[in-house]
Amino acid sequence: MSAQEGKGPSQASQLVALARERYDLVTSEDGRPYGVRKHGPNLAMPLRGKAGLRSQMARLFTDINEGAVASQSALADAMTVLEGMAAANDPVPVMLRVAGDAHQVVVDLGTADGRCVVATPEGWSLRDRSPVLFRRSGAMAVMPEPVQVRSGEGLALLRDLVNMDDEAFHQLVAWLVAAWIPHIPHPVLTFKGEQGTGKSKAAQTIVNLVDPSPAAKRSQPRDVKAWATQAFNSWALCLDNISTIPPWLSDTLCKAVTGDGIVDRALYTDDDVVVLTFRRVLAMTTIDAGALAGDLAERLLVLDLQLIDESQRRTEEELDDAFSEARPAILAALFDLLSAVLRELPSVRLERMPRMADFARVLAAVDQINGWSTLASYTTSSAEVAADALEGDPFGSAVVSLVEADGSWSGTAGMLLEHLPHPDTVHPKWPKDATRAGGQLKRLAPILRSVGITFDDSKRTPDRHRQRLYSLTATPDTRDARITASAASTVSAIRPDLGFPTDASRPVSVRSMSGQRPQAAVADAGPDAGSTSASASGTSSDLREQRSPDAADTADAGKHAISGPHRLCVTCQEPMDPASGPEVTTHPCC
Repeated sequence: MSAQEGKGPSQASQLVALARERYDLVTSEDGRPYGVRKHGPNLAMPLRGKAGLRSQMARLFTDINEGAVASQSALADAMTVLEGMAAANDPVPVMLRVAGDAHQVVVDLGTADGRCVVATPEGWSLRDRSPVLFRRSGAMAVMPEPVQVRSGEGLALLRDLVNMDDEAFHQLVAWLVAAWIPHIPHPVLTFKGEQGTGKSKAAQTIVNLVDPSPAAKRSQPRDVKAWATQAFNSWALCLDNISTIPPWLSDTLCKAVTGDGIVDRALYTDDDVVVLTFRRVLAMTTIDAGALAGDLAERLLVLDLQLIDESQRRTEEELDDAFSEARPAILAALFDLLSAVLRELPSVRLERMPRMADFARVLAAVDQINGWSTLASYTTSSAEVAADALEGDPFGSAVVSLVEADGSWSGTAGMLLEHLPHPDTVHPKWPKDATRAGGQLKRLAPILRSVGITFDDSKRTPDRHRQRLYSLTATPDTRDARITASAASTVSAIRPDLGFPTDASRPVSVRSMSGQRPQAAVADAGPDAGSTSASASGTSSDLREQRSPDAADTADAGKHAISGPHRLCVTCQEPMDPASGPEVTTHPCC
């Protein structure tokens, strides 16, 4: 008897009964209710939404009741009851596209029947029903079934689709394998190159291997909420054509690499919240990686793309057809390598654990399997990216130049800011006061260490102000080689956009650039000053030896006492205030 005749259970009661008969009701670990079809694919269907349980129940109700349509109020009442039933159960993991651990990885193919690929150390296989509960989103597309081909043929097909050298290609393959290992952080894959190198197409191809999507490339999100929506609905995302990244997005991307959670107020409520938790695989395309923030730069895997000759360029349609034809074989080759990596990882031991250590272990496993050197290439590339990030930061470049010139420096943030040469024009990355200088120095600390400068801020001044002391020291093995060649050369080149003054006739140092030293010192520099200043890449010791002490140096020593060895308090042996005269030998508090 139909509900339309007004007899029997209400529409809402019928809907609840239908749902309980056909679906198991569960709640995810972030508190979202789902329905899972009994004896069907292991897929979690949200209760609401156009592809949710609500629309399925509405269709089923119409089929059973001879075309009668359930009212909106009945559907709403039924969903409220079902949400309560789901909340009564213990939370269960609900995964997106990829799931697993060190022993097994499951990749959802995105098909309607719920097929998946299961990779273990013994190999990989296709399964009709996933052992893991997956959810789907509108940003997902179907992944084709992998097809086995001859050994090495799958990776060769991928090699033909990207224009990069072998070293970069090996790192790309290792990143693709790591992208299916969900319990580790993954560096942001960054395609770098000038216009015409095929960055966007390469990024689209790679993302559609890991997590196919109708929108593989995305624009830069406008705020955190827009980003959270994108990240919640895709396992792999690519931000296309990034020139500059605002600080909030840089921090957000860093958190998404290692794992992030966003809490927001639920709609139409006062105190209920919505929780979005995720760790994502990210890619981006850019022309200049040095424009990115330092903390994000440490989480990048930068691959340089080569310029495509016009005779070698292919149309979009040709590339799409080639990718569609090669993708099953490429996927099979990558799953073969993934199984081998899972088998090799337990025995991998690294002498040194770099940043992104879990990813580094995957690289080491790939190297052992294929005889490549991806780990060495990655560590070298990371150091180069750190140097590029310093080049894009005028404050960081000036700090490196200071340490390069004097070997070490110690003092408060205010003393450092006063001592460094300020740009002639206002630069947004130059700290405005001592508080910001201290914070920026703290953020630069990991990159400074990567280029051979030790950083310590554990001490404070012994006076009543108890200001924090920052100590910077160039390590002997990297001072002459890395610092001078990378960061100090940036300042010596006198970047016009930073507004530093230029003087090609003088050797570069913080003192000469600051404009505080009397011009008479140039004449006293000696006859070799002109010849030695022509090379900005000479060692720091060479730069210091070009100048012999003269009257100008002696007169200026009081102004620059903080850049060299400090006078120490005879009582507590802590640095004295440079502003105090030479006759003062102890702190007032001592």
